[in-house]
Order: sequence, then C-alpha cells, then structure tokens
Amino acid sequence: MEMLIQLGILAIGFVMLVKGSDWFVDGASSIATKFGIPQLVIGLTIVALGTSAPEAAVSITAAFHGNADITIGNIVGSNILNILIILGICGLISPMVVQKSSILVDIPVTIAITLVLLWLGWDGTISRVDGIILQLLFFAYLAYLFISMKKNKNSTDSCKVPKEMPVVKSLIFLVVGLVVIVLGSRFAVDAASAIARILGLSERFIGLTIVALGTSLPELFTSALAALKKNSDIAIGNIVGSNIFNILMIVGLSGFIVPVPFVADFRFDTIVAVYAAVLLLGLALPKRKLFRLSGLLMLISYAVYFYLIW
Repeated sequence: MEMLIQLGILAIGFVMLVKGSDWFVDGASSIATKFGIPQLVIGLTIVALGTSAPEAAVSITAAFHGNADITIGNIVGSNILNILIILGICGLISPMVVQKSSILVDIPVTIAITLVLLWLGWDGTISRVDGIILQLLFFAYLAYLFISMKKNKNSTDSCKVPKEMPVVKSLIFLVVGLVVIVLGSRFAVDAASAIARILGLSERFIGLTIVALGTSLPELFTSALAALKKNSDIAIGNIVGSNIFNILMIVGLSGFIVPVPFVADFRFDTIVAVYAAVLLLGLALPKRKLFRLSGLLMLISYAVYFYLIW
C-alpha cells in the first residue's frame, strides 16, 4: 500500500512540475514583455529555461535536502534518456532531418560540456567553484545563441513567446507557478527517496531512471509531437538544447548553491551520456538524417545501459 501511495505522490509531483512550469513561463514572459524586453531575449531565457524547470526544481530541491544522488542522477539520466529514448522514439515515428547547425555546433557543444562535467566531478564533488565555471559557460552559450539568432531572421521569428496578459493575471501565474514548482519538486524528491527505500534500490538508480523520465516528460511530448508533424529540427533542437541547459544551468546552479557530491558511479553514467551524444553525432553525420534504424539503435543502447545499472 505504501508503494502505491508513494507512486501516486510521485505522479502528482511530476504533474505539478509540468503545469507549474507552464504557468511560471506564461506569467514571467508576459511581465518581461511589459517591461519592453525583446521577444528573442525572452525566448532564449524564460521560455527556454521553462522547459528545464522540472529538472532544475527537482535537482536543486534534492541538493538542499542532501539527496545528492537524485540531484546528479536526474540531470545525467535525463540527458541520456533525452537522446537514447526520446530521439530513439522520434526516429521510429519518422526519419528526422538534422540541421547543419546542430551537427557543427550544438551536438559537439553537448559532448564538450558533458566531458567538462565529468572532469569537474572526477574529484568527487561539484563545488561552488565548479558551479561558477558551469554558470560562466552557460552565459557564454546564451550569448552565442543571442548573436546567432540575431543574424538568422528565421530563427528569430520562430522564437515563440506566450501572449501578453494583464499585470495582475501575470503576477498570479508567476507566483502560483513558482509555488507549484517548489511543492511539486518536494513531492517528487521525497516520493523518489521513499520508493528507493521500499524497493531496496539506490537513489542513484531512481534518479537516473524514474525521476529522469518524469522530469523529461515535457521534452518527450513536444519532441514526439514535432516528429509526428515532420518538424524534426524542432524535435532535435529541443532535446540538444535541453541537455546543454541541464548541465550548464542546473548542475552549475545546484553546485553553486550547495556543493554536490559526485560519487564514483556517476563517472560511468556521465561517460554513457557522452556516448549518447557521440552516437547521435555519428548517426547524423553521413546524410544529416536519423533513420528508423538509428532510432532502433538508440533504444537498444538504452536497454543495455538500463541492464548494466540495474
């Protein structure tokens, strides 16, 4: 009975994270628009960060409450799952064209920053200094995105921002969204810890799998929908961008607020995250396309990884 209760709490936490993120983004974007902040800046910051809000809330909450394995496991697990499961499923739904910019910049950046995370965590801790390094890289990446999108008119136009709302309504959405995110993250972390205890599994395993899947639901839904509509560039861009933000923004912020232990087992998981990004690049390079066979290979790779950490 306790197991069912905790699973229910976990599910409620995930729903709260997704809805809270939507409300927060709507409110914050509307307020930013009223202050005259350009839509491009809003899209690159508030809207982009909103898609990673579930991972951020869970990881920071876990760090504050001493659940370091969930903090790192959630991020590394999400990045592995984003590529091997979500893009694998999208590849099976429909072959996907990979943009030249993704091959030349975004995917190599993902590989590079994952290696940086591995290097920073090799000594057993993501310290405040490590967090600052990741945050500086994050702002450098934001600057690159801003400059490149300013040059590309199509990218600027495609930067979707929620509609403007009345001030009071915007503030309500902002505050309620933030409160719901905080409560949802606490529910998710506490329930995940309880499930690990009941099943006799490590918090690392729960963080890498169940929590990672729950916090990646927004990426799964948006990417699968984009694949169904043949908008493969959106699906791939959404995943790769999320992975970059997860490491630079979320791990960086978590480490800066509360130094996070990086246990030796996470070295293997981070290497798998590097493998996933390298595999994506290798499959996309020959014809700038991910075929159904590519998607199948990604799913098989995840199945092998899941077996190894079970």
